[in-house]
This record gives sequence, structure tokens and C-alpha cells, in this order.
Amino acid sequence: MTSTSSRTHRMPPLLWLAVVILVTINLRPFLTAPGPLAPTIQQATGMDLPSFSWLTLLPMALMGIGGWLAPTALRRWGARAAICASLLLIALGCALRLTPAGAATGSLLIVTAGLCGAGVALAQSILPGLIKRQSPHNVAPMMGLYSAALMGGGALSAQLSPVAMQLGLSWQASLAIWAIPVLLALPLAWYALTLMHEPVAPMPSAPLVQANSDSDTGWLLRRGRTWLLLISFGLMNGGYGSTVAWLAPFYQTHGWTATQSGSLLAILSIAQAASALAMPALARRSLDRRRWLMLALLLQIIGFAGLGLWPDAMPTLNAIVLGLGLGGCFSLFMLVALDHLPSPTQAGALNSLMQGGGFILAALAPLVMAQLHQISGNWMTGWLYQAGVAALVCLLVTRFNPQGYPQAMQRP
Repeated sequence: MTSTSSRTHRMPPLLWLAVVILVTINLRPFLTAPGPLAPTIQQATGMDLPSFSWLTLLPMALMGIGGWLAPTALRRWGARAAICASLLLIALGCALRLTPAGAATGSLLIVTAGLCGAGVALAQSILPGLIKRQSPHNVAPMMGLYSAALMGGGALSAQLSPVAMQLGLSWQASLAIWAIPVLLALPLAWYALTLMHEPVAPMPSAPLVQANSDSDTGWLLRRGRTWLLLISFGLMNGGYGSTVAWLAPFYQTHGWTATQSGSLLAILSIAQAASALAMPALARRSLDRRRWLMLALLLQIIGFAGLGLWPDAMPTLNAIVLGLGLGGCFSLFMLVALDHLPSPTQAGALNSLMQGGGFILAALAPLVMAQLHQISGNWMTGWLYQAGVAALVCLLVTRFNPQGYPQAMQRP
């Protein structure tokens, strides 16, 4: 007897591809846009470094909390409602940054960052599971594309926000313009996800037991591997959060302009996107992704050490090396989480849990960097700290042997 418990309609491949790209590309611009504009924003709002770090800390923490809630939201609301609601929150958060000069405060900026982070939380936690369900034979390249679109959106805003201000827009408008592509993506997402049928209820027979087994994901929190994935992902992604928050302000202390430092952050983000797309494709021949993870982490160690010890030697090349490490590591972690379980529902839930706790942990990294700067009086200590964290994650990922996945994820 065959089960119909999780029958899902697969929309036209090109339409699904467009949805993944256009939704995902809107999940990072609000996060990378403030960094290149940091001195202007700080001067206008009076924010110090720890306060400014909350523009990254709060949304990443909310991404984490949302990741834990995503499986429940998906079951109750369905993919269409959850993802479209996410896009509306992001658009609202960006639009509210367009305030009169006198009304612009650090508190308002932090609140808008929180709105955007809450919106991103559901979308980025739900999409990996949908990718495994809609593209079961192309999970690795689709996760690479998803990760590349994520980083590509960050590159666009890092480059274009300081350019917009240079062309005469206020810094508030330069942040708020990122509501526009979100609103453009919303109708397509609504239409396309309408075509995706929700799983239908099974007939009351043996398949019902399997359906209930797949939908029960609470036991994942009782597996040590879930927590190892969560901690590894969180430590690794803290490097991304610190780079987004502080790379542009760091180089502005070296005499760079907002546009120049924004361009450097954009170059790093483009390298992230390229690596996020390429590494899963290169790693798809084997289920053992550890050597690729090690390579990505080694590139991070080199990049962070370069920022700490030789920031002015070859900044563009160093940004490319660091970007390759950050982007490849992110997409490979997303893939490794999905590799652990054959069920798309359970694999998606594991991915959400990893992202949830991981982003909460990663959110602390920009604040740690700010505090290290205040203690030491320079940025070197923080960058070397991130290199040390990447070295620690190298040790943790040695545990991700695919031959041990069935035992590691054995249901209690």
C-alpha cells in the first residue's frame, strides 16, 4: 500500500526557482544597509557602538526565536500565509525607517530592525524544508541557490545604500528603499504558493501512522546532534553578523568613505553568494560534507586573521577570501542539517531548530565585538576572536560523519 499522506503538488520549476530567488533576496538588505552608513547614523541618533550593534543583534535573535516557532507556524498557517506575512513585516520594518530627520532615533531604528528580523525569521526557516519537498532530487544545488540569493541581497544593499545617500537621498530614505523589492516579490509569492497544495489528510490506515510519525518533531530537541548542529551553526554565523555590523565602520576608521567601505562589504557579499552557490554543488557527489566545511572554515580563519593583523595589506583580496568562507559554510550547514533525516518534514524541522538556536547564539557576536573594542581600544582583538571561533567550529564539524546520522538521529 502506498501512502498519500504527504502528497504535494510541485509547481512549474521555473516559477519555483523565481519564488525562491525573489523571496530570499529580500531577507538581508535591511541587515547590511546600516553598516556603511554607521558614522552618519551614529551622528544623527547619538548611538554608541554597543547600541549600534543592536541593529544586528536584535533581528538575528528574532530570527532565532522565529526559527523555533517556524514548524508550528507552517502547520497552522501553511506556507503561503507564513511567507507572505513575513514579507509584509519586512516591508513594514523598512518603510518605517523613512522618518523626518528630527524623529529619527536609535530606538526607532532598533524597533524597525526587530520588525524586519521577525519577518525574516519565518521565511528563512520555512524555505529549506519546502526546497527539500519541492526539489527532492536537487536539494544541494537549490540550497546553494537559496544561500547565494540570501548573500546577493546583502551585497546589493551594502553597495546601493551609500550610493543612494551620495546621490542626495537622506540616510533614512537610503534604508527605507528596501521595502520596494519586498512589495514587488509579494504578489508572485502569493500566486505561486497558492499552487502548492498543502499535505492532504491520509486515509485511516497504516499510512496514518507514518504521517503522524513524520509530523511529530518534538523529539528532535532530545537528540544531542540537534544541539551540536545548533551550537556549530551559531558560532559560525556569529562571524557573519560581526562582519555585517562592523566591517564597513572598521574601514571607515582607516579613512575609507561610506561608499568605499560599502563597496568592500558588497564584494565580500558577492564572494559569499558565489561560494554559497558553488560549494554545495561541489559537495553533492558525496554525502560527507566535512572536507568542504573545513575548507570554508579555514578561509574564514585566514580572512579574520587578515582583518586583525594586516587590514591594509590586501583588503579586497582578504574580503573575497573571508566571503568565500562565510558563504560556503552557511550553505553547507543548511545542507548538512537536511542530510540528517530522510523525511522532508523532519529535516525541515531540524533545519529550523538549528537556525533558531543558532541565530540566537550568533546574535551575541556583534555585541561581543563592540565590548572587545571598548576594552582594548581597537578592532584587532575582535577579529582575532572570530578567527579563534572558526577554529573551534573546525573541531566540532569533525563529528558530522554521515555514516553516523541514523544513530545520531534515532528516535527515542
